[in-house]
Amino acid sequence: MTDWIISALQDHGAFLFRIAGLLMLALLAPLLALAWFKRIFPHTPIVIAVALPAVLSLGLLIDQRLLPFIVVADLIIPVIALVDLFTLAGPKSFKVEREAMRVASIQGNHKVTLHISNLRRISRTAWVRDDIPQEFSVEPKQFVLRLGPRSRTTVHYDLKASRRGKFSLPKVHVRVRSFLGFWQRYLEYPVENPIHVYPDMKQLAEFAILARTNRLSLMGVRRTRKVGTENEFERLRDYTLDDNYKYMDWRATARRSKLTVKDFQTSHSQRLIFLLDCGRLMTNESSGLSLLDHSLNAALMLSYVALRQGDSVGMVCFSDRILSYVPPKGGLTQMNQLLHASFDRFPDIVESRYDDAFMHLATHCKKRSLVVLITNIIDEVNSHQVESYLGTLVGKHLPLGVLLRDHQLFSAADAPHTGDVSLFRSAAAAEILSWRHQVLRDLEHKGVLALDVFPEDMTAPLVNSYLQIKARHLL
Repeated sequence: MTDWIISALQDHGAFLFRIAGLLMLALLAPLLALAWFKRIFPHTPIVIAVALPAVLSLGLLIDQRLLPFIVVADLIIPVIALVDLFTLAGPKSFKVEREAMRVASIQGNHKVTLHISNLRRISRTAWVRDDIPQEFSVEPKQFVLRLGPRSRTTVHYDLKASRRGKFSLPKVHVRVRSFLGFWQRYLEYPVENPIHVYPDMKQLAEFAILARTNRLSLMGVRRTRKVGTENEFERLRDYTLDDNYKYMDWRATARRSKLTVKDFQTSHSQRLIFLLDCGRLMTNESSGLSLLDHSLNAALMLSYVALRQGDSVGMVCFSDRILSYVPPKGGLTQMNQLLHASFDRFPDIVESRYDDAFMHLATHCKKRSLVVLITNIIDEVNSHQVESYLGTLVGKHLPLGVLLRDHQLFSAADAPHTGDVSLFRSAAAAEILSWRHQVLRDLEHKGVLALDVFPEDMTAPLVNSYLQIKARHLL
């Protein structure tokens, strides 16, 4: 008898468990369907509303007369939630547009504008967030907008790219809530805008402004005495406070009723070719940018200066193979070619093939040029390659090796000694620096111009070296 009762209770419990499971499935199935197909999810108020009858049911332990109220609440709450579901906005309730420039600079603020239109006659509150690639930081990340009936709202935010390359803003996310807040819906609007992040071009504009006002010393660019300056006229321009009176053109001043001076230039039609190492040695970072990013910024700055001087500029990007080649050409339109060839180049974890780079140079660049190799040396293997290949250019070309310094190495050599470990560390760093200095001396003995600089301070010394080469007519 006892076994029969236990068996009956077990069967009854299993039946109740199945019924509870079916009821739970019947409740969850619509919610899962809404989430999967319509991206509609319950919100906090509906959770509180559903929990209310469960809390009231505890009162049955005190007073059984509360049962009708609990039953009414169990019936009314689902009805209210169902009615509130139909107050949610649909995809056709809004229209989203985005305005963004296609070209951006690395680590520069890039303005983006969003236009959100409410197409219905009902006011809505919308949470708007753009779909931003992980390489960008954005401020602010989300907008909370109160949209009036048939209204249009415009918001702005700034993007800041942490790396160069081709990116896309594919869509805009809009989140809305129902009238009572029981439900929330996620809407996606495909609005694609391509963004090409280039190396820092702000310094080019700064150089142009300072060059017009003869204040290039503010960027670290030194004035260089140029042989034959007074015989090679370039153009007339407005007088500035820093100009020398002996260059004043009084006839043009009288004709224009404005003080006018003459500009002069050195010889034209010379060549400048960059060899940019994109291998593993350029993956280190300094001041938040890779060594390759610093190199590109400096190379583009010098390219702009050289093109303004009337020279031709070319570029070879290489790692374990030739990545891109821009033939040397003159004119400021060449800047576009250099930018497009370099903005999506990144350092690879591969050994750089200097032999391929210099072979490519020998094949495609026959005319005497200033060849600027920007790289990093950390051991005798790659330093020997740099020495040998740059040394072979002497006579045919004018080679300039730009070797990038490591802040940690110099800091370790200069650090105070607090024990045996720090002493050995400083001694090892000093030995490496001594070896590095010997590499630079060997390059100079072979007739190679050498520049040893920190990555973030490379631009001004590189431009000064070029201007000095032009002034001394080394090409």
